[in-house]
Amino acid sequence: MTITIEYYLILSAFMFLVGVAGVLTRRNAIVVFMSIELMLNSANLTLIAFASFMGSSVGQLFVFFVMTVAAAEAAVGLAIIIAIFRNKLTVNIDEINILKW
Repeated sequence: MTITIEYYLILSAFMFLVGVAGVLTRRNAIVVFMSIELMLNSANLTLIAFASFMGSSVGQLFVFFVMTVAAAEAAVGLAIIIAIFRNKLTVNIDEINILKW
């Protein structure tokens, strides 16, 4: 018994929907940040599934680029969240209004 591509795509869609739900419903910046990372990982799973299905390694190459961008985004994003926490003493998105006068 082999696992077909549909199972990978269903899992990827579920992961993406959980990430979207986390971004839309949560007010904590750390949880929103983790939800964005979950959406990136679901896109990586889709790329790997299609690369495996097509018998090509191009999708795996794209995954390495996405992982590189995600690592840079994680470092910069966490640094921004820490800087905002030091200034505002909260990571609640509703209470952070640094763009208002």
